[in-house]
Amino acid sequence: MPIRLQSQRLRLYDSDELDQVLQAMARQAAALLPSEHVALIGVQRRGEPLAQRLQQYLALQTGKPELPLYPLKVKRYADDLKVLHTLTELTENPILGDLRLANTTVLIVDDVLFEGHSLLRACAYLAQLGARRVCTAVLVDRHVSQQPIHADIVGVDLQVADNDIVECNVPPYEKDFCIEIVRHGAV
Repeated sequence: MPIRLQSQRLRLYDSDELDQVLQAMARQAAALLPSEHVALIGVQRRGEPLAQRLQQYLALQTGKPELPLYPLKVKRYADDLKVLHTLTELTENPILGDLRLANTTVLIVDDVLFEGHSLLRACAYLAQLGARRVCTAVLVDRHVSQQPIHADIVGVDLQVADNDIVECNVPPYEKDFCIEIVRHGAV
């Protein structure tokens, strides 16, 4: 009899819990970042709306205007963790090239730190543009990075099986703001 694979979906964090996580991340960012010359970089897709939420919480907590936020398209994996690009694909943002980043600290925001390819590529690109200091923030760190990269700010630490998929559902791309694990197993 052949073995069938059945997926199991587990919700780990709901919207209210993730709002608390992002508020804690904003507190960490406020302590880590200098008081001026700071910009947020949201890795598209889901890192950008996460950066927007972080931007709002930072402004509320510090009483300062919202930090500038710029999108950056970086892609290596499909949502199911299939490799789409052997070499991580980055689409340059011409606005970033026009900024004077030599006096700017940037905080790159992404949803999941998996193997580290995308975050490393984004950091290298911003360093190439002359960013004075590059910091990183991720909603979820899986602790399996294969690259010399880490997140300075981590919302949630998850150590799950290699073939489990961590899904960060972030509006506007998904209806509910939540973190789910999709587990594949034999039946």
